[in-house]
Amino acid sequence: MKIKFNDILDLFELVNFGSPFEQEGYICKESGKTYFYSEFGDNEEELPDDINDDKYLAIPYKNELDLGNNLVFDFTLEHLPTEYEKVRSIFKSKGAYTRFKSLLESKNKLEEWFKFETMRNEEALREWCTEQGLILY
Repeated sequence: MKIKFNDILDLFELVNFGSPFEQEGYICKESGKTYFYSEFGDNEEELPDDINDDKYLAIPYKNELDLGNNLVFDFTLEHLPTEYEKVRSIFKSKGAYTRFKSLLESKNKLEEWFKFETMRNEEALREWCTEQGLILY
């Protein structure tokens, strides 16, 4: 079964919106159909009763794909190496992403960050799909 990568990417973005574990996403390996669940109740349909069967894959969270702070640090090393220690310090307390994005804005690097983040998210998700044996189109 070939599965459309953009369907998986859209679901990945939904799952990773907001705080971790508030949303869940699944893909059926047999049909390619995607399912989304949010604890906030904005669900279009109920999850199938057999959602825990092997025929469904849970869409990963960013931190499961090593896309959390390491992504920030990689970007900083590549695009703002002189700010690396400052960024490491920023990520030792709450509100780090807001302060990081303020720093990026002050350095005119915010747009580059968004492009970098999007590219790395897509690469990691494609790799995950391959590891799961999904055939993409």
